[in-house]
Amino acid sequence: MSEATTTERPNKVSISDAGPARKKITIEVPAETVSEKLRGSLDLFMGEAQIPGFRKGRAPRNLVERKFGQSMRDETKRQLIAAAYQDAIKDANLRIVGEPFSETLDKAELKDGQAFEFEVEVEVMPDFTVPELEGIQVKRPTMEVTEAMVDEEFKKLLINEGRLESRDVAEPGDYLTGRGRMVGKDGTEFYDINGAVVQKPTADKNGQGMILGVIVPDFDAQFGSPKPGDTATIKVKGPEQHEVEGVRGNDLTITFEVERIDRIIPADPQVILSQFGMSNEEQLRFAIRQRLTQRVMIQQQSVMRQQIAAHLLKNTQMELPQRLTAQQAMRTLERQRLELMYRGVEPAVIEQRMAELRSASGQMAAQELKLFFILAQIAENLNIQVTEGEINGRIAQMAAERGIRPESLRQEMIQRNQVYGIFQQIREHKTFDALLAKSTITDMPVDEFNKAMEAERKAAAS
Repeated sequence: MSEATTTERPNKVSISDAGPARKKITIEVPAETVSEKLRGSLDLFMGEAQIPGFRKGRAPRNLVERKFGQSMRDETKRQLIAAAYQDAIKDANLRIVGEPFSETLDKAELKDGQAFEFEVEVEVMPDFTVPELEGIQVKRPTMEVTEAMVDEEFKKLLINEGRLESRDVAEPGDYLTGRGRMVGKDGTEFYDINGAVVQKPTADKNGQGMILGVIVPDFDAQFGSPKPGDTATIKVKGPEQHEVEGVRGNDLTITFEVERIDRIIPADPQVILSQFGMSNEEQLRFAIRQRLTQRVMIQQQSVMRQQIAAHLLKNTQMELPQRLTAQQAMRTLERQRLELMYRGVEPAVIEQRMAELRSASGQMAAQELKLFFILAQIAENLNIQVTEGEINGRIAQMAAERGIRPESLRQEMIQRNQVYGIFQQIREHKTFDALLAKSTITDMPVDEFNKAMEAERKAAAS
């Protein structure tokens, strides 16, 4: 129970390679420590237990153990794992990236009088040399908001604020709501979602569509035109970069039970003006232009950061895993999701992009992982810090883009475990900006910039 006692009975720790940038940590907690911790936990439960017929803290020991034994063991197990894990990585000076993960931890049992052994795998910072960071050549496009951009955003606003009109038969662009189920070839169910939504592909999609986060090249041909009450069946190969390990490369069967079909009818501009308390369309267009101006500035900064990223990737040598773990894939997708949210991309477009990323090549996914490691190292070298105020400000900015209250978005992000992703995004952006401050920047018109970028892409591909 005391630190001295724990020191006399050190845990047995074994650390081995589990692949590039990964370690497997095996820890055995001595039987004496387990028994001691269990006794201490039982003493705490004894003091707090309220059992009918007994005063608080006065119930017999065996009765308390029988009633609260499992809860007590679970809590003791969590405490032992947390303490042993922290001691192990501290003693081994491991530079951990992300959270530990284990497929066997839930099954490991804690028993009085027996040693407790468990395994976890962790990502560690790989060994590499950071490239030269001074004087990176960066092109900055001179971007401005055009009337065409305002017109397009105005149309999107009318659609976003429009109403749903029920339909009997789906036509291109219509939305179908229902129950979506995804199972593998052995019958394993990965998703069963009520209220899932799919869109019947428009002509420009060439029959490609998305369902339950997976891109299906011949979606329209397989899906057809089901009516409410019908069930459509889709066969597709699971994307190799999916965040659920079992989905990857699996022969998936997706069924979709149609409950309703809707078409979005754009809102009347006068209704929108009234809703936003504006007297004429020019006021609304002015507000749209202001929002687009901020978005263009973000986009300009983004393309400059992308050039820094390209320089870092090209000039850094690093051993990477052949295949991303499910955790790595999930983190990569979340990084991209939050980046698109930051840029003001519409939710439906974000989900489409997420599906495309799941189907991306392994090389592209590995490059994302590589960039993550490089930026983490540079941020550490430059002592980049992120404040709570910066996190709140970023959430407020994203909320404004989506037209919702910051408190609502924050709660949504907490539920989705995305707040740490916001911290990480801000740190990476500040790292990029610190490197941009050291760069040589050349301003040029957008058309010239696009031609230069295309030429560089072709040169890199040849």
